[in-house]
Amino acid sequence: MFIYNIKVNGGKIFKYFFIGVVLLIIIIVGIVSFKIFYGANKTSNDVMCMPQSNVSTISAMNYTNILKAVHENIDDYLGLKIKFTGYIYRVSDLKENQFILARNMIISSDFQSVVVGFLCECENGKDFENDAWVNLTGEITKGDYHGSMPIIKVTNIERVEKPSEEFVYPPDESYIPTSEVL
Repeated sequence: MFIYNIKVNGGKIFKYFFIGVVLLIIIIVGIVSFKIFYGANKTSNDVMCMPQSNVSTISAMNYTNILKAVHENIDDYLGLKIKFTGYIYRVSDLKENQFILARNMIISSDFQSVVVGFLCECENGKDFENDAWVNLTGEITKGDYHGSMPIIKVTNIERVEKPSEEFVYPPDESYIPTSEVL
């Protein structure tokens, strides 16, 4: 029978354990600090949700995110040129050269939808009938329609067929549908 006598120095083990825990905490704090400070410069704010090129194309997938971002931060988007597809939608109090380039946004699982879109101004806007699908290019400006809002000054507009992705979906963040009588 063999007997092993192991002498454990409790003070040394505690010192090594304590040093290991302190080093681990320092490493974790360093990593978190790096991510906080480095990440703050790299976060994608609303301005970055649109591609930064000469003319930014809005698709059905990013339509409502961009619509929401532009309406919430008009000044950040002034002068940006955009291109997107929608249908002509008019309400009674619009000027003759104004229309809403609209899409139907699905708000429930049984495909109930609301009309969402950008207010547009176009010299030959009256030449396009309601519900006509168009592709337009324009520049975001700031205007007034029941308060300050973005208005797209149309530079090019052409009639197109209804796209296969006719509907759009609410923005990525939680969305509470509201309605208002104009």
